[in-house]
Amino acid sequence: MSPRTRRLRDVLSAALTVAACLLLPFGALAAWAVHQVADTSRYVESMAPLSSDPAVRGVIADTVGAGIVHELTDRRDLPPSAAPFVHSAVDSFTRTAAFRAVWDAGNRASHEAVLKALRERGDGPVTVDLAPITERVRHELADENVPLAGSIPVRHARVAVLEPQELRRLRGGLRTLEVAGVWLPVSAGVLAVAGIAVAVRRRRAVTATALGTAVGGAVLVVALLVGRAAILADLPPGVSRAAAAAVYDALTTTLRQVAWSLLGLGLLAAAGTWLTRRRFLARLPRRSAEPAAAASVTSVTPVTPVPPAAPGTAAPGTAAPGAAAPGTGEARSANPSLQGRVVD
Repeated sequence: MSPRTRRLRDVLSAALTVAACLLLPFGALAAWAVHQVADTSRYVESMAPLSSDPAVRGVIADTVGAGIVHELTDRRDLPPSAAPFVHSAVDSFTRTAAFRAVWDAGNRASHEAVLKALRERGDGPVTVDLAPITERVRHELADENVPLAGSIPVRHARVAVLEPQELRRLRGGLRTLEVAGVWLPVSAGVLAVAGIAVAVRRRRAVTATALGTAVGGAVLVVALLVGRAAILADLPPGVSRAAAAAVYDALTTTLRQVAWSLLGLGLLAAAGTWLTRRRFLARLPRRSAEPAAAASVTSVTPVTPVPPAAPGTAAPGTAAPGAAAPGTGEARSANPSLQGRVVD
């Protein structure tokens, strides 16, 4: 392979790896929005733990209690001095299993109404009829022997949860998310595999991809923290920050888990690749030394055959019988270590 080809493959591998690592956080975000937020069952499951959150229960008790007091006061069925009692009764109701069932029913009704409006062509506001929920609340309060529970009015009050201008803006966003939630993660995986396959040094490409995955997970974690701080900072007056934080945390639980998983798996894969590379490099000198040693042992200097000498004459290059070879005695006495180097 020519140096130019190697250079081109390295550049192409780096470009594919960078593109994959850039798409990864956006793919995770889009997949979360489609499969978590835009799915009614998963949405209700994510919001279910909030029925036990103290901040959320406090907001609901204040809101529902104030509404009941206002309705009963207008009908003159409740004296003003009984307002704290009604609030206490509603607060006690929020601690029961019946409230959790009502909470799930309300979240399911509002989410289904929003999704239906987003997938259809209506231009009016998205509303939720609270009459079934109010009826269930009154029934559960009556079962709990709460006084004046039977006086709670049940009206078909439709509450707007999404305005027309917001509906038009979100409708296009939902279609984009439904496409991006599938193709962005797939594209990121294909680009990462292609970058590793094209690379000349594939072990190094795997390490770079793993580190890029970890960086993408870290970016997603930071984005979630920044988004949480921005949302809480822009809350209107009178809205509970603790309750809003609890809702945000409940909705983004899965996304946070995905982000931390990408960070941890990326670092783990990079560390594993680095350790295997070090073990591979540590074995290289040993492997290269073994063939060299074997070659030095097996290599023998060819011996030139000596023709037989005539009777009574010494062979060429040898001393006569009984005569010492020139310098032999001196060499042996001067360098005794050479005495053992005799080849038979």
